[in-house]
Amino acid sequence: MFHTVLKTKMRIGWNFVAAIALPLLLVLCAGYSPVQAATKGVRQKTYHSPEEAVKALVDAMRSDNIKQMSIILGPQSKSIISSGDKIADKQILEDFIKQYDEKNRIEMVSDFSAVLSVGEKDWPMPIPIVKKGQRWLFDTKAGKDEILNRRIGRNELAVIKVCEAYVDAQQEFALMDTDGDGLFEYAQTFRSSPGKKDGLYWETKEGQESSPLGPFVADARKEGYLKEPAQNRPRPYHGYYYKILKGQGVNAPGGAYDYVVNGSMIGGFALVAYPAKYGSTGIMTFIVNQNGIVYQKNFGKNTTRIAEGLKLFDPDNTWTKVKAE
Repeated sequence: MFHTVLKTKMRIGWNFVAAIALPLLLVLCAGYSPVQAATKGVRQKTYHSPEEAVKALVDAMRSDNIKQMSIILGPQSKSIISSGDKIADKQILEDFIKQYDEKNRIEMVSDFSAVLSVGEKDWPMPIPIVKKGQRWLFDTKAGKDEILNRRIGRNELAVIKVCEAYVDAQQEFALMDTDGDGLFEYAQTFRSSPGKKDGLYWETKEGQESSPLGPFVADARKEGYLKEPAQNRPRPYHGYYYKILKGQGVNAPGGAYDYVVNGSMIGGFALVAYPAKYGSTGIMTFIVNQNGIVYQKNFGKNTTRIAEGLKLFDPDNTWTKVKAE
């Protein structure tokens, strides 16, 4: 099943998780961010030694204390404490703590700088601990770009796997023929209507046949969310939103045509995935159709507006193929 596929395809190895090095948990509520509140007017805390600084940060991470993390890392930490994807952030936080518990060491780079490494591979934390006067503190500003780069790289690798797994899910859905009409048709929505199996995901009870799609991608859909109550609005999955495309343009193999015929999507299927926060959770926008080839393109600061406006799978020469691993 798709959510089982995701567990296999989406699993980023311990080495790569450790490379993220600063996963911090954020619980997002509609219109409110604990991180924004926690970092407002923050005066960064200093310590007697690098060891004391590291212990304070790890203790705050273990207790999910966002306010304390913000005090430890200072006002520069606002944009790096979370990716905005609370599911992914929580998993990375737990993985980081596990890595730390397995092995950790503090290396003195100089008399005025130290770096924390975690895990059996000794992956370095991108934020150095520096000495100012007689006290030590995390130089969050120095490590900010590296953290964002690592987060973006992790998200984009994961989203490519989501695109590939989406193709599997649509093919599985078509074979299931959930409406019993005998048509080999694809799902036009991520989440099914209440009591129906007309989307890629539906809730099941124990012993019932699972849907092709897990709930996390379904919750990251971008299908008319402006009309939905806040609690039902999409939440990013691996820092990205996803939208089903129902046709293709002249640059797609086979030329331009609609996938939907007489109300049923039988001609094919496609997907666009784009970053929830351009430059913070991702850079590239990705598209894929029934052929299973993933394409990518950087739309720049207008990514959200352009990606939300995409209606067709139409990879012209400005899109590049994602190289298979």
